[in-house]
Amino acid sequence: MQRISIPLPDGYRSSDVFAFHGRDAEGVAEQVKPGRIRKGVMLDGVPVALDIALGEHEAQVGVDADAELTPRAQTILDDALLHILGLRIAPAPFLAVAQDDPILGAAIRRNAGLRIVQSATIFEALTWAVIGQQINLSFAIALRRTFILQAGRQHSSGLWCYPEAVDVAKLSVEDLTARKFSRSKAETLLRLAQLVDSGALSLDRTDDIEAASAALLAVKGIGPWTVNYVLLRGYGYPDCSLHGDVAIRTALQRLLGEDAKPDMARTEALLAQYKPHRTMAAAHLWATLS
Repeated sequence: MQRISIPLPDGYRSSDVFAFHGRDAEGVAEQVKPGRIRKGVMLDGVPVALDIALGEHEAQVGVDADAELTPRAQTILDDALLHILGLRIAPAPFLAVAQDDPILGAAIRRNAGLRIVQSATIFEALTWAVIGQQINLSFAIALRRTFILQAGRQHSSGLWCYPEAVDVAKLSVEDLTARKFSRSKAETLLRLAQLVDSGALSLDRTDDIEAASAALLAVKGIGPWTVNYVLLRGYGYPDCSLHGDVAIRTALQRLLGEDAKPDMARTEALLAQYKPHRTMAAAHLWATLS
């Protein structure tokens, strides 16, 4: 078993990490216990179980792979750990410029160390965004679990691994609709998997953000909200404007003390003042609703 030690910054909030990965109490690919996360991931075709112990100053990671990892898989692993641990976007730069902001300042100061945790891979973030669209969270989590059991693979320990595009592409629309997926969700998931598997759609973190956004928007079934979510939770892009998100608009309504949610155009204008930190602004707005 490979072992990795990752230093954690001062004031690191492990609670944000546990909350994100512990959303599904019946999780088949994530198991969260006090101080510890086990997560199953596919790395270049190899099932891998990650055992992550979070201490005050460092994370100790056990990497149990069912076969030898390729250099490409190792690169994916290094990237995934930054995301799983919420280390892609540091909270301090946004705090420095926005702690006295008239709208968000008080909320930011109360939640100064807030971290944005990302999905392990861009493909995981993308498929989760599609699965969770326009349905309540509990149903979305149940569908995600079904999706993992249908397309994922089991690690030798029994832990399931979130699927890669090549395995999702093998499913049929009927495989998903028989398990409570709408036809439109099923078609979009399979379309994405086939495009990624064939190489027609790149999900590389080194891609130009504008080009990546345009490529995603060109896929039938993908809209601006999904693209922004993937930039945030998948790419770890620090300047996502989530002006189409209802929760963001609700948070702004409450903070502004207004009778109605601001419309999307006004929300976009309000968020623009937080460039180039709009991702952190969104996280703090979400946090005010918790």
